[in-house]
Amino acid sequence: MTETPRRFDPTNPDDAPTSPHAGSADATPASAEQGLSTDVAATGTDVDATTAGRAETSRPEEPTAQAPAPAPAPDTRQVTRAGMVWAAVACALVVLILLIAFILQNQEYVQVKFFGLEGSVPLGIALFIAAVGGGVLVAIAGAARIIQLRLAAHRVRRQASPGTHTR
Repeated sequence: MTETPRRFDPTNPDDAPTSPHAGSADATPASAEQGLSTDVAATGTDVDATTAGRAETSRPEEPTAQAPAPAPAPDTRQVTRAGMVWAAVACALVVLILLIAFILQNQEYVQVKFFGLEGSVPLGIALFIAAVGGGVLVAIAGAARIIQLRLAAHRVRRQASPGTHTR
């Protein structure tokens, strides 16, 4: 679990920036103060105030109590069948409302010809019938594939245990 970042505290030695140089880890606090004093003097700010603030934090620190561990994240919500059904019904209602609006806005009659049959129907209804027909074709293809996979799994189970039959 990740913790939220806290603000940088320049007086806290734990928040001191680390140098990417390998030799800087061996530097003593006095040499670090000298480097800081040199940098501060170059910028024209008061060197004594900076080193005085640093001297306060360089005293041996008393053991401080650790901040309490962050509270564990609240339990994630369980996905239930009722919740999934509710979400599916809500999505279906939105799609149904959009479909009704589409059909009502496309009431112009169009000429439709299909395998020798001919007629005129509203455009929205013709497109709805075409969409339902496409959905039926996809459902038939999906059902055939599911049946094919179940039969193959049944054959594998039957070959794995030839002595036991479930029927």
